[in-house]
Amino acid sequence: MASHGAAPEGAASRPIVLVGMMGSGKSTVGRRLAARLRRSFVDADKVLEERCGVPIATVFELEGEEGFRRREAAILDELTRQPSIVLATGGGAVMRDENRRLLAERGLVIFLQASLADLWQRLRRDRTRPLLQTGNPRERIAELLALREPLYREIATLTVVSARQPVDELVADIIGRLPEEIRAESRADSGPGSGSG
Repeated sequence: MASHGAAPEGAASRPIVLVGMMGSGKSTVGRRLAARLRRSFVDADKVLEERCGVPIATVFELEGEEGFRRREAAILDELTRQPSIVLATGGGAVMRDENRRLLAERGLVIFLQASLADLWQRLRRDRTRPLLQTGNPRERIAELLALREPLYREIATLTVVSARQPVDELVADIIGRLPEEIRAESRADSGPGSGSG
């Protein structure tokens, strides 16, 4: 089978990839982590929406979950080739074998773990997420969590509990556990214009 293209050269510039359930804080933590590491932050869902010109809910409506997942896979393939980014993935990105392989091979994967109670607390008023448009959204979150958590763990380089501590503490904890070459790169790369995204 032909290679899909390797991760960017050198461990120091590998993408840092955040995985976890919707509501686990991937975008919030990702932005703060990118700023601290002087990397660009990229949200895969936002890129997908920009490319399609419509919200994700509309993509689901028109193409179903399968159509959305195909688009998501193509975007993840592209984004994981970019060096020195912090990438927030959609909660269901791990459902495809190919996505898990790409994320694990090309990136340093951080699983933001959150309990059902914490996820429900954050998501119970959210009307925008297609997978929660059911009669019992809490039960749906529980089902998705049971299905996805083993897949997040399978590819994670680091697992951090995202819910209980302030974002800055969480980010400091993550940085403290990153390989030294990534931390060294962020200290060296302090020129103007770096870290925007």
